[in-house]
Amino acid sequence: MVFGDSVSAALGIAQARGWVALLGERLKRERLDYSVVNASVSGETTGGGVARLAPVLEKHRPAVVIIELGGNDGLRGMPVAGMKKNLSTIIEQSRKAGARVLLVGMRLPPNYGPQYTGEFERAFPDLAKQHGTALVPFLFEDFAASNGFFQPDGIHPSEAAQPVMLETVWKRLRPLLK
Repeated sequence: MVFGDSVSAALGIAQARGWVALLGERLKRERLDYSVVNASVSGETTGGGVARLAPVLEKHRPAVVIIELGGNDGLRGMPVAGMKKNLSTIIEQSRKAGARVLLVGMRLPPNYGPQYTGEFERAFPDLAKQHGTALVPFLFEDFAASNGFFQPDGIHPSEAAQPVMLETVWKRLRPLLK
């Protein structure tokens, strides 16, 4: 189950071309006995994620939860400590429900200042270490500096970026699949 925001909800592109849909295709191609649930909501913050997590876990009973949240907290300048607390709750509840967890990190544009962007960026590896979870350090790692990989808003990845994001996630997800 992918539990994310607009980046995983494929905002601005066809849902079937988003990295989460491509993950489902990859699992089938590799004959791995998993199906993908995309429980991502555009605009979602970590607080919103905490609020809606329990019924989603109950309904889908995932073996693996990929948490791709936090970007909207950062873009709204919300306190990093609150984001970390919320992500900890999501990790703990996912584990309690029996799921293995992959945390997906994000970074912010430099205009948020070095102190805030640094604290934000460190939150993801800190949480992964604290909870012993797998980590994708930065979802946009392989294309963040490439103009052709973003939609006109400069925030949301284009269709061309989706397979690149899938590969970035796959490297850390594959060891979690039994």
